[in-house]
Amino acid sequence: MRSPSRGRRLDDVPEAPLFTPRTPRIVAARRLHRRRDRETAGRFLAEGPQAVREALAADGVVTELFGTPAALDRYADLAGRAADDGVPVSPVTDDALAALAETVAPQGLVALCRHLDVPLATALDGAPRLVAVLAGIRDPGNAGTVLRTADAAGAQAVVFAGETVDPYNGKCVRSSAGSLFHVDVVRAADPVEVVAALRAAGLTVLATTGYGDRDLDDLADEGALATPTAWLFGAEAHGLPEELTAAADARVRVPLHGRAESLNLAAAAAVCLYASARALRPR
Repeated sequence: MRSPSRGRRLDDVPEAPLFTPRTPRIVAARRLHRRRDRETAGRFLAEGPQAVREALAADGVVTELFGTPAALDRYADLAGRAADDGVPVSPVTDDALAALAETVAPQGLVALCRHLDVPLATALDGAPRLVAVLAGIRDPGNAGTVLRTADAAGAQAVVFAGETVDPYNGKCVRSSAGSLFHVDVVRAADPVEVVAALRAAGLTVLATTGYGDRDLDDLADEGALATPTAWLFGAEAHGLPEELTAAADARVRVPLHGRAESLNLAAAAAVCLYASARALRPR
């Protein structure tokens, strides 16, 4: 168990010259903005105090903490926690921090983190009751928001299947608001094989589609959501491919009671995941 941070201030961190954009460690870390370099290194960047806090709470994930002197002083609890855990705390210039960050107004902290991937079989060994599967979602903001929603709804795993965006994309990491570090993150090449594995593990697999033959409200009223469930979510523009909806146990539509043509991906995912969360909660 992690011992409580002693909350060291920056003065307690060993003095070192400020890293600049040309410092080799900054140059190497900046390359992680590219997916191929993240894959090669098995590392990614988590930007901002909220992401850093959640990353530090996940034992062994953070390998280095970069921060401007002002930010390391302002967030002395995070700098102290990193130092207590033996994580190098590297003060950097404002220009170096800007090179690492992807936001217009960075908050002064960036953590270098190990990939979090969990094999699908390992995630299923934990007997999850709620799983979200992202299949073919290319927008990192949408993917990160669905991941965050799945975490909030109590899902134990989120699967990035097929041609889905990299979960370690900077925008996806930021959109997840720290939830990336809370759930089992699975990456799998074949979504159809993912569905087969989920069903073999005893989960009911439900595909979301605007043309589904089952209504979400009806499923909830029938008690059909009170069993371990995996939800399949597809790209907002094109939805799920036909072979994937065919492989699911049911094709489910979210009812539209007003005049809106449809819901966006994140809203539909929230409705579905929370319907399951309500049905699965202990009574």
